[in-house]
Amino acid sequence: MPKVTVTEYVSLDGVFEEPGQWSFPFWTDEVAKWKFDELHAADAQLLGRVTYEGFAAAWPTMTDEAGFADRMNGMQKYVVSSTLTDPSWTNTKVISVDAIRGLPEENILVAGSGRLVDTLFREGIVDELRLLVHPIVLGSGRQLFHDGLPTTSLTLEDQQTFSTGVLALTYRRPAA
Repeated sequence: MPKVTVTEYVSLDGVFEEPGQWSFPFWTDEVAKWKFDELHAADAQLLGRVTYEGFAAAWPTMTDEAGFADRMNGMQKYVVSSTLTDPSWTNTKVISVDAIRGLPEENILVAGSGRLVDTLFREGIVDELRLLVHPIVLGSGRQLFHDGLPTTSLTLEDQQTFSTGVLALTYRRPAA
């Protein structure tokens, strides 16, 4: 089974919805490098339909000198959806949750995709959780975690503080 890593931008009050609207003031070259390294360490991306549709509308037209856009566009992408049938973004395949455990890639990265993340936690599929916690309280917005998720203990494996006060926290599921 591949290693599944969830990566999210969150506010201090747990909001992860629309981070482009509130995370920009905290973006630095050091955060960019962290995200670059994270993406390049992954073999594939796993996305929910809503996140996929947003990414597929934006990334195919993006370019950058560092190669982040090339990696986003060129790598294998899996979308968990019961309604999407004909994905247009290069190297994208629609799958079911049951198919995740059989994916050939070793390291799969999940970004955004809140409903999918809920499902992955319910199914015990998340191996690692990476949070970029931003020093802002939003007061409203969609929370990353919802009532009804099973209790899941994680171990803090790494932490990094960026100059703008953003914390990169990496948690892993303890070995069974």
